[in-house]
Amino acid sequence: MRLIIYNGKGGVGKTSVSAATALRLAKKGHRTIIMSVDTAHSLGDSLGVELGPDIRNVAPNLDAFELDIIHEMKTKWSSIRDYLSAFMMSQGIDGISAEEMAIFPGMEMVAALLYVLTFRNENTYDVVVMDTAPTGETLRLMSFPDVSNWYMDKAFSMVNRLMGIARFTIGKVVDFPLPSKEVMRALGELKDQMTEVKSILEDGQNTTIRLVLNPERMAINETRRSYAYMCLYNKNVECLVINKVIPEDADGEFMKIKLDEQKEYMQMIHDSFEPLKMMTAHMLRTEMRGIEKLEQLADMIFGDSDPIETYSGESPMKFYSETPETATLKIKMPFVEQDQIDLYKGRDNTIILQIGSQRRTVSLPMTLANAELLGAEFGDSCLFVRFKR
Repeated sequence: MRLIIYNGKGGVGKTSVSAATALRLAKKGHRTIIMSVDTAHSLGDSLGVELGPDIRNVAPNLDAFELDIIHEMKTKWSSIRDYLSAFMMSQGIDGISAEEMAIFPGMEMVAALLYVLTFRNENTYDVVVMDTAPTGETLRLMSFPDVSNWYMDKAFSMVNRLMGIARFTIGKVVDFPLPSKEVMRALGELKDQMTEVKSILEDGQNTTIRLVLNPERMAINETRRSYAYMCLYNKNVECLVINKVIPEDADGEFMKIKLDEQKEYMQMIHDSFEPLKMMTAHMLRTEMRGIEKLEQLADMIFGDSDPIETYSGESPMKFYSETPETATLKIKMPFVEQDQIDLYKGRDNTIILQIGSQRRTVSLPMTLANAELLGAEFGDSCLFVRFKR
């Protein structure tokens, strides 16, 4: 199953590009679904149809829905929701507030990833197109499998062990309800599912990120950071879609001034992101809404090509052996300076990498269990971390 994730700064036209891609995929004969993960949903507006939390068919070969975490909690995670609500109430929070607080930040991300896993396991679709929230929220989506597994391993595993040996004793001492076996089973299943999701997200041949931007300085700068952070999370950024490009034949003095400014930014984009594949879409004179307009947008972006194509299958992060005694982790880090990188040796066979505001814990393979960290070098927009077995 192919997974195409669109991301970019708010307002660059990410939803329109996602919808246009999904329509073109469906027209090419691929069983396609597009899902909106942004809480400020506009996918239905873009397609010109009413969308909600339930999957509905909007065109031949094309289904769509807008993820609603309250709906997901009620229909799929009721046991977890009920326990969290009861826990909040035991701490003095009233019923309505407790139910709201039981929806932790990031649960939208979990629900979106579980949908992807379900579609893959059931072979429901050939392609999933994900219209994400702006960059910061999407980075949480990318990191969630790692973070959730850490919490499951550390917190819930401990609770599970305690419950197994002393449920009745503990229940008489503590002033909060212990999770039931059903809750712990649901959390255990969630941990296993996140492990599967992690492998899907890091499959660079089938799961790719497409960054959408406008030829404007702020959008370019944010896209540079997003590209670097996606590499940190080992996600394959395969191409750029440069949206809202002013046509060369634009008339009027104001538009010509904007066109000259845009040409400068277009050159900046090419200088910054080459050899990444780039596709452009011109600014239309009318509102980008409805299937007809989205098909025009798809024509501009893809021409006669098939959007299911993977333009680059290279993983940003890979291990390789230089000698039988040593190994190297190579991490692609575009637009990053050496002094912006912090590297630490973590616990439990991990290393910790930080770039700017983003920190990631990288688990080492079993072949490097207890390996000695020899050091790191930075060059050619890549970080090389060396280990002695």
